[in-house]
Amino acid sequence: MPRSWLRLVGWLEGISFLVLLGVAMPLKYAAGKPMAVKVAGWIHGALFVLLCAVLLAVMRRRRWPLGRGALVFAAALLPFGPFLVDRRIARYESEPAP
Repeated sequence: MPRSWLRLVGWLEGISFLVLLGVAMPLKYAAGKPMAVKVAGWIHGALFVLLCAVLLAVMRRRRWPLGRGALVFAAALLPFGPFLVDRRIARYESEPAP
């Protein structure tokens, strides 16, 4: 389980994305329940914005290079992306701060 804010928010954002794609979208189109996408989409959007804010804060505080931040950001745009880069983020965070 994640120990940092960035990893925690990344996990939550990744889960919300999967819920949006795997639960809310089928409910909208197969069961005629558009409210599922409205609620799940709002939650996912808020978590995505929070992830971006936490990522920027970590990049500034830890002086991460732009490429490292871009990797985390790009992963957030893909299903399962945050889970795939989680271990790498943990490694980055264990590096001594400059």
